[in-house]
Amino acid sequence: MTFAIHGIAVARGIAIGRAVMAASSHLDVTHYLIEAEQIEREIERVRKGRLAVIEELQHLRSDLGVDAPQELAPLLDVHLMLVQDDMLSLGVRQLITERLYNAEWALTAQLELLCRQFDEMDDEYLRERKGDLQQVVERVLRHMRGVSSPVEAPASAPAGDGGENQQDWVEGGRDAPMVLIANDLSPADMLQFKQSVFAGFVTAVGGKTSHTAIVARSMDIPAVVGARTASQLIRADDWVIIDGDAGEVIVDPSPILLEEYRFKQRQIRLERERLSRLRDTPSITIDGERIELLANIEQPGDGPAAVNAGAVGVGLFRTEFLFMGRGGKLPGEEEQYRAYREALEGMQGMPVTIRTLDVGADKPLDKAQPKDYHLNPALGLRAIRFSLADPDMFRTQLRAVLRAAAHGPVQLLFPMLAHVSEIRQTLALVEQASAELRERGIPQGHVKLGAMIEIPAAALAVRTFLKYFDFLSIGTNDLIQYTLAIDRADEAVAQLYDPLHPAVLRLIAEVIQAAKAAGKEVCVCGEMAGDVATTKLLLGLGLRSFSMQPAQILAIKQEVLRANTLQLAKWAQQVIDAEDPSALLES
Repeated sequence: MTFAIHGIAVARGIAIGRAVMAASSHLDVTHYLIEAEQIEREIERVRKGRLAVIEELQHLRSDLGVDAPQELAPLLDVHLMLVQDDMLSLGVRQLITERLYNAEWALTAQLELLCRQFDEMDDEYLRERKGDLQQVVERVLRHMRGVSSPVEAPASAPAGDGGENQQDWVEGGRDAPMVLIANDLSPADMLQFKQSVFAGFVTAVGGKTSHTAIVARSMDIPAVVGARTASQLIRADDWVIIDGDAGEVIVDPSPILLEEYRFKQRQIRLERERLSRLRDTPSITIDGERIELLANIEQPGDGPAAVNAGAVGVGLFRTEFLFMGRGGKLPGEEEQYRAYREALEGMQGMPVTIRTLDVGADKPLDKAQPKDYHLNPALGLRAIRFSLADPDMFRTQLRAVLRAAAHGPVQLLFPMLAHVSEIRQTLALVEQASAELRERGIPQGHVKLGAMIEIPAAALAVRTFLKYFDFLSIGTNDLIQYTLAIDRADEAVAQLYDPLHPAVLRLIAEVIQAAKAAGKEVCVCGEMAGDVATTKLLLGLGLRSFSMQPAQILAIKQEVLRANTLQLAKWAQQVIDAEDPSALLES
């Protein structure tokens, strides 16, 4: 019987194949208490499991081929860092020693404790790093059981009704492609699967910035994450269609449905081939407006991939990744300088916008915080507030960025500013960091200074920001969250998160118009920038700079090439004046 499972669309395209189930380790851990004389044995079991994972990850890391997705190396580094971190091992040792938990129970109990800390983080990207920790622990559990791979070998013959029709529907019969169904997948697992015939991935957990999503996009493999019931409802060898555009998984499809998706699959393939031809086409509208299409990156080594995708610069380099998961050991000036320089060199002379640390209120740096620090992380000590509260740490980052700017064009971007006092304090620290480099005789480059507009107060006071900064960047994800008072991590109110709410659109429009009037650059770097459904609206509102995930650039360029901004301006005004803008957008 055909049925569908809904999840989150993270990597576009359609995959059709037989289901291969990845076993989950941590979900069926046995809980029992040990005797005191068994403590050392249990600790040793965990130690051996960790060492086996460390050795395995180091081996995979060293054997990465030149054709491996660029995202994999840093992702493996994160897993190596997590499995070696004291926050995991010390907690497990304590649970075994003091509570007499068996080794597996101690591991999962410590995992749950750490996961709660991740859940309290405000930043979506950092919050989803919880999945990395789960994957690492699951890997340790597997090794403790003597199992190296989570994947069960597919059966020799297709399941289902076994009817002749099913054989006819799917090309290749039992040799048809396979799709992997898992609770979650680690980067190391995906690397091991890279040489396999998996045509697509479905995971029960994860979000748009989970590693499964990132790697699937980099490998250009259709994927759906957050399909919570997939592991329970799909059986090994079931025929499965993964619709990576709709975030839908169709199980046991009928012949008509299968043929429909095969047609879509062919159409997508043709569309991608056609889009790839736009890579070197200048991004200019019909009426001659040149549109800047930039990339959002998370790693210093992401630059070449962004260039290959057609980006003309980096509109947002999230530096949080350099700081996270280090057990409180923050990166020093030299380490940060090398990372920012690598990003610049990867962009081959094109500009890189480096956003200062955007964390806080959620203990991501493992530093001691007040007891009630995390009660409302979205509204607490985060982003620029966090940096201003630790000026030594902030100046270290500023000096590293200024030094890197000697090697290429850099724009320095500050998140979540709201008050003029914060602006003045920030600029004073930039000047102080520059003076410190001069005193040390260290070369530095000129940087343009910019502010993120991501809370309503900043949007409404945009003229103050334009007075102090060279450029603005609109962070639509947070702007929507704060304008509508919607915690985007809370599934109970997720349906109220509306990028097309009139209030949100008017704030965006006012910021763009104010920047243009002041002769300053303005960019959108949130999810709206990479959504083809809103490209023409943003163009009509006057936006000329978009920054997005590299994989989205060519689709947005296609929209740009088809647009006439003169005609769109009047329509865009009608949209933002409407009571229900989405109705006009869809018409």
